[in-house]
Amino acid sequence: MPMSKGFENRLLPRLDEIAAHFGTPFHIYDEAGIKQTGNHLKQVFSGIEGFREYYAVKALPNPGILGIMQSLGFGYDCSSIAELLLSREAGGHGEDIMFTSNNTNQEEFVCAAENGGSILNLDDISLLKKVPQLPDLICFRYNPGERRTGNHIIGNPVEAKYGVTHDQILDAYRQAKEMGVTRFGLHTMLASNELNYTYMVETSDMLLEMVEYISKELDITFEFINIGGGLGIPYQPEDDPLDIDAMGREITAHFDAFKQRQGYAPKLFVESGRYITGPHGTLVTRAINRKEIYRTYVGVDACMSSLMRPGLYGSYHHITVPGKSGNEEVVDVAGSLCENNDKFATQRTLPAIQDGDLLCIHDTGAHGHAMGFNYNARLRPQELMLHEDGSVELIRRAETLDDHLATLKFERDVLGA
Repeated sequence: MPMSKGFENRLLPRLDEIAAHFGTPFHIYDEAGIKQTGNHLKQVFSGIEGFREYYAVKALPNPGILGIMQSLGFGYDCSSIAELLLSREAGGHGEDIMFTSNNTNQEEFVCAAENGGSILNLDDISLLKKVPQLPDLICFRYNPGERRTGNHIIGNPVEAKYGVTHDQILDAYRQAKEMGVTRFGLHTMLASNELNYTYMVETSDMLLEMVEYISKELDITFEFINIGGGLGIPYQPEDDPLDIDAMGREITAHFDAFKQRQGYAPKLFVESGRYITGPHGTLVTRAINRKEIYRTYVGVDACMSSLMRPGLYGSYHHITVPGKSGNEEVVDVAGSLCENNDKFATQRTLPAIQDGDLLCIHDTGAHGHAMGFNYNARLRPQELMLHEDGSVELIRRAETLDDHLATLKFERDVLGA
């Protein structure tokens, strides 16, 4: 969707100055907007004791962003060693971090256990015997299979590589208990970019029902349920936003009912990434070429290495040309890769664009820079932070050719025939 009016009012009057100072392309993030969204999320679930957001570090793994999460009191959802280290450097310790494993190797388990450890969220029942030292607290990622279909992006859970099946879940907790685990949580992740809040309410209900079932069978209690991420943002201008307030009211009421039945209620965790930072970032790129062939192409100085979602998924990202309106035409907005899917927009109606114009590609505050790559030896761009006080800070420099070529400089190592 178009960037918020607040972000627009903070950014656009200074955009030419920022682009002149830092050069293009760049992702720029709105500190004020991120904090506003984070605080609203906390307010929505304030009726559930112990509610906590664990920011999905994969969405935007930058210390400048993770520091904001720390200031909001959020934890960190990690799935790699690099994400663990970044989260700890940002101030996360122990149960501030949830490490969700997926085909996890021993080195990752060791790292997850260091420096106060983390909440270990296991993706497979077999991993119980592969963890070097089981912590007191264990969580399993639950895949309900045919009991529930996934949303349109995640798809059918039966076809997903993630999680412990419905038939395995009771035995998973039984084995954990027999191995000395004394504290338990339950996790699932069944949606991605979901805009129908009732889907998330149903996910919460499913986990609460499973908690009651497992607790009764094994005589254990659960400290938390984690309904995963998947809270969506309206990329298309005509999309309605997720009704987070209604979602909060209904889930809170269901937690209250659970407490009435059971005498206690688990904490509620979520691990949103896109919802927290996605709308509060934009990729700023400059038009450098205009090509008139079978279609009109506007060439820009960014490419898929800066934002691969449109090329990979066919995803829509709104584009505006600050200072221009009217005189519209239909164009493809393309980058410089030797791939025909290196396009930010296809047959999009935009104001007439000339060389030198700045374009804002919206909603890049999640899975934008983070999904960058180096095909064609193209380099990933810089990241900037628009602070609440109006200052603009470089929070990641652009990659250089020396960065890219560094892995080609090494001591010769040959295993003889």
